[in-house]
Amino acid sequence: MGKGRLEAFSDAVIAIIITIMVLGLRQPERAELGALRGLLPELSSYVLSFVMLGIYWNNHHHLFQAVTRIGGGVLWANLHLLFWLTLIPFVTNWMGGSHFAAGPVAAYGVVLICAACAYYVLVRVLLANHPADSTLATAIGSDFKGKVSILIYAAAIALAFVAPWVACGLYALVAAIWLVPDRRIERVLTERPE
Repeated sequence: MGKGRLEAFSDAVIAIIITIMVLGLRQPERAELGALRGLLPELSSYVLSFVMLGIYWNNHHHLFQAVTRIGGGVLWANLHLLFWLTLIPFVTNWMGGSHFAAGPVAAYGVVLICAACAYYVLVRVLLANHPADSTLATAIGSDFKGKVSILIYAAAIALAFVAPWVACGLYALVAAIWLVPDRRIERVLTERPE
């Protein structure tokens, strides 16, 4: 299988996840704009999750720009990532619907940390399919942001039981860290096109 087919499949799954997530939003009970105030927890959890999914889509796209080979292990690692991403609508609705109660906020963090670990595994499997001096290996480097994100998620999960809003702030912090696109791959592709 070529990498284009894997990318197209992943793009389609992420698009479906976003669609399912927006369909989970309920309508206000009244026609006044003030009725949206009661839905702020659901809307804010949706916005956070939409940004997170956008970040995964963006980074997945950039990652595969540098990929020249894929094997069966890559397919499974990619499916593993998509599995965790498909759980985001569930925990998003639960977290927003519970008005950020401790358990749902922690569950949201568990899904985020598992998705981050799955992305890390996908990167490692891809690296194993490429030479050590490949464009991909050069671009990935030490992956500092990826490792720090996992640590922040772990702290947020623990904090969710004490201060759910602080945990949500940490989830937003990780999103902010990744909101600026990772330019490593673009920079390396410009310097050494394969």
